[in-house]
Amino acid sequence: MQSHWARRVSLWAPPVLYALAIFFSSSLTAPPGPPSHLTDKHVHLLVYAGLALVLVRALSGGRWSGVTVATTLQAAAIAIAYAVSDEWHQAFVPNRHSDVADLVADAAGAALAVAAVGAITRWGHRVKRTDSTIERAPGKVAHTP
Repeated sequence: MQSHWARRVSLWAPPVLYALAIFFSSSLTAPPGPPSHLTDKHVHLLVYAGLALVLVRALSGGRWSGVTVATTLQAAAIAIAYAVSDEWHQAFVPNRHSDVADLVADAAGAALAVAAVGAITRWGHRVKRTDSTIERAPGKVAHTP
């Protein structure tokens, strides 16, 4: 069994490292461009979707049962707040600028990611509920392989 401290580190290290990677890339005066089939806005959307996902994992305690509307909203809010701070940070980096369109793409990525996790979690609970109802049906013979 993991200690409480080790468990917290395993949950929160990914979001912290992810945020540090974003900060580092935002600090570059000449960052590499996106792959030819993606725009800058696609990259923003994908990066902040990833941040939101690791935040959902941390906030839910790494358990699907911990994923709630509250944890998904908190993850999106934290990711979007970080996006705001990142755009502000870029205003002070030479050859970089803040862009509201980038912030919109960041927020869209975070929102889409948490919406997807919420939908998957809801669907998973529905399937689980259906399965448990079938198992308890009258006349059902339990079969264990």
